[in-house]
Amino acid sequence: MSTAFDEENGVNTAPERPILEIKDLEVGFTTQNGLVKAVDGVNITLYRGQSLAIVGESGSGKSTTAHAIINLLPGTGRVTGGQILLDGQDLTKASAREMESIRGRKIGFVPQDPMSNLNPVWSIGFQVEEAIRANGIAKGRKAVRARAIEVLKQAGLQDADRRLKQFPHQFSGGMRQRVLIGIGLAADPQLLIADEPTSALDVTVQRIILDHLESLTRDLGTTLLFITHDLGLAAERAEQLVVMYKGKVVEAGPSVEILQNPQHPYTQRLVAAAPSLASRRIQASGSIQEAESAIAEDAEAAAGESIDLIATAEARAEAVEAAAAQPPAIVVENLTKVFKIRGSGDFTAVDEVSFDIRKGTTTALVGESGSGKSTVAKMLLKLEDVTSGRIMIGGQDLASLKGEELFRLRSRMQPVFQDPYGSLNPLRNIGNTIGEPLQTHKIGTRAERRARVLELLDQVSLPKSLVSRYPNELSGGQRQRIAIARALALKPEIVVLDEAVSALDVLVQAQILRLLADLQAELDLTYLFITHDLAVVRVIADNVCVMQKGRIVEAASTDEVFERPKEKYTRDLLAAIPGANIPLAG
Repeated sequence: MSTAFDEENGVNTAPERPILEIKDLEVGFTTQNGLVKAVDGVNITLYRGQSLAIVGESGSGKSTTAHAIINLLPGTGRVTGGQILLDGQDLTKASAREMESIRGRKIGFVPQDPMSNLNPVWSIGFQVEEAIRANGIAKGRKAVRARAIEVLKQAGLQDADRRLKQFPHQFSGGMRQRVLIGIGLAADPQLLIADEPTSALDVTVQRIILDHLESLTRDLGTTLLFITHDLGLAAERAEQLVVMYKGKVVEAGPSVEILQNPQHPYTQRLVAAAPSLASRRIQASGSIQEAESAIAEDAEAAAGESIDLIATAEARAEAVEAAAAQPPAIVVENLTKVFKIRGSGDFTAVDEVSFDIRKGTTTALVGESGSGKSTVAKMLLKLEDVTSGRIMIGGQDLASLKGEELFRLRSRMQPVFQDPYGSLNPLRNIGNTIGEPLQTHKIGTRAERRARVLELLDQVSLPKSLVSRYPNELSGGQRQRIAIARALALKPEIVVLDEAVSALDVLVQAQILRLLADLQAELDLTYLFITHDLAVVRVIADNVCVMQKGRIVEAASTDEVFERPKEKYTRDLLAAIPGANIPLAG
């Protein structure tokens, strides 16, 4: 590191040494066609106590940069050039043993996917305690257990002592992510790298976690490096922002400045595509039409996604008027689900829930993890039995349907699940995946089924050449489009979307939301949209039901819920939307 010296006063004026300095970093992956560059000449400087966010879409190189810092690059990945200096030590030259002592103690890491980063055969307590022992934080069985409970409570699990004996499958996605955050913070590291740390969390829990990370930065001098695709989150929680595109840094600087005045065309597209910002433009202008014209006048935002999101909301408003005269496609009355838990008695997951959805409209079920919204969806799809109450689909009582009648109903009602990686069979090619419902329901000849598959690929804006490829060859956004195509194969009337866009980066999210709106208008589809992301709700839904602890606490039109929320719980959810407190550029 260069030094500076004030000769006149005899004082060393060298700036403070950065805790992390990445210089001209290059990372490549060896393939059959040679070395493919994933990170190309990246420079990042981060000082003690600072927080910095790296944003960009899938494949931009942001996670690869994070994994290179801790020398945990997947597969054939390796650092091919540059330096990674942690407090002056070049990590690219560190031995495997040195890296083992650095990971956990000096650099904490919170991985992205809570589903696959916890061992399903070990209890939560065992895995947290193992990390504590490995990092030498505490010694002795009682001390290790006490520290395990402490770090889980810090990460937002208040009943941590009771949950230590449970296994990952007994936790929700949000709870599993909290466990990973607890493990990452266990040793009070100097630098914490958080790769999409709150992507599986609802907004209120996300706020608790991020408030905690912020207090660490302030009180312990812990330096935070966020990897995120949520621009609102990045700008609200990180002082500095680095925007990556195709392995390069295209823009860097103070986060609020970049959000308000993005210079690079790619950053402008990211800002335009963020649902939280699009929803705030609607909110600020007072009407969808005003928001659309305001954005259209802004030459910097002319990249399209923002206008697409506002247009999506505008199309939704027109559809609501047309649907007012339609009969309800779904009627849910006094729906209750009670789970019997061995040793703990009964647990009421859904408690006297009632709502209806008009044909051709979208109703969103929103709430925190564990509020019961996904359980409602499972009962609607008859994947869970109803304890009491009833569900009417097109005037038919779901409970009375069995055998052939139930089989026929499945063709009218299709799901799209949260995880675009886990919901597609890796051993079936795309053509067979989309065509599977047609085959199961014995619709058409082989040639007709193939023609329908090609038609569906066209409907979800994917090239027909993908028909012979496999899920592992596609991006997350492409996989989610395939899941939507499969759901539409039987020309259903109702689609249940369970967190269908939460795993996608903002550019792909904007495309999928626009696609869903277009398909709804074209095919007169009825959507039940389950999500914890209220920003997305503002753009896509006509009506909102807010769930808390198994009950619906507020139900109204989307505009009414956003503009005049009645319940404190709803107001808290709205206030917790990332970026809600950042002033938009005037």
